[in-house]
Amino acid sequence: MTELHLWLRHETRTTERRTPVVPSDAARLVDAGVTLTVEDSPQRVHSIEAYEQAGCRVAEAGSWVSAPPETVVVGLKELPDEPAGLTHRHIFFGHAYKRQPGAEPLLRRFLAGGGALLDLEYLVDDEGRRLAAFGYWAGYLGAALAVLHHRGALKVPLHPTSKGELDAELGASAGELSALVIGALGRSGRGARAALGVAGAEPTCWDLAETRDLDRAALLEHELTVNTVLTTRPIPPFLTDKDLDEPGRRLRTLCDVTCDVGSPLNVLPVYDTTTDWTRPVRRLRERPALDLIAIDNLPSLLPLEASADFSAALLPRLLEFGVGGPWGRCLDRFHQACRELGLDEGEFRDV
Repeated sequence: MTELHLWLRHETRTTERRTPVVPSDAARLVDAGVTLTVEDSPQRVHSIEAYEQAGCRVAEAGSWVSAPPETVVVGLKELPDEPAGLTHRHIFFGHAYKRQPGAEPLLRRFLAGGGALLDLEYLVDDEGRRLAAFGYWAGYLGAALAVLHHRGALKVPLHPTSKGELDAELGASAGELSALVIGALGRSGRGARAALGVAGAEPTCWDLAETRDLDRAALLEHELTVNTVLTTRPIPPFLTDKDLDEPGRRLRTLCDVTCDVGSPLNVLPVYDTTTDWTRPVRRLRERPALDLIAIDNLPSLLPLEASADFSAALLPRLLEFGVGGPWGRCLDRFHQACRELGLDEGEFRDV
């Protein structure tokens, strides 16, 4: 463990406020003998001074590119376009294993540099359950934004807030609402149900049993739907463009928390680009109106809460970083993804 050097990078996406490691957990890593370098980042929810006090080294934003080769770079969202060859092992959400747009170029960059992607989405236990995820807060924010928009109370552009402030807005909104949560028993589904409860709505809850033979007519009868289902195998889509044109459709607000746009496994292939903080809502149909919310970094709107929960889950995994176990499975999945795309890996690299 004393040889492990983690490098917490600055996030280049301007709306990304979260961190995978909060200062209190950074201190625990340092106390365990881990060298932890943290890049300065003016948008990160925690100050660089807090990491310094935790015993971390400080570096300039983007300097991970010249870090020692054995350094493990930790982040959350996409990497910048340069360098062309990625020489390090990177821990982040790569979104590259289901043929998403940009997947092949990203994997080619790792192969060109000899590095590897340890994708946080595939950091799982022996039974395939994810070990660190933002799902609860993604579901919470997705449902909250959908309710506020549906009730005409959504303030745009969006800005990071606290749970107390968000809950006050939800509680102050009013109006009858028939809502549906798909994937209601998962992390994101539980978050969505909690937010709807704060808003005074009791949603219909669908999970595996209901989606095996999905009743599209019943789906379209709900005014608001929150999808939290992320599938790893092809299944029939929950909605198609033809469904949106049904004359009796009551559905008015659709929030896709999963945002699997561009993937052949997308269960909501009714849109082709995500929305964002500046324009969080897109009109899909005019008559009757149907609006979409599909923001792929929802938890960043509650950065303190989301970061604290995620960091607490990730910390024990970082403390046991090494060959085999969850990290070995991450590496195996990276190799598998490269093979599936027909890429020549050359020699595999151990974690």
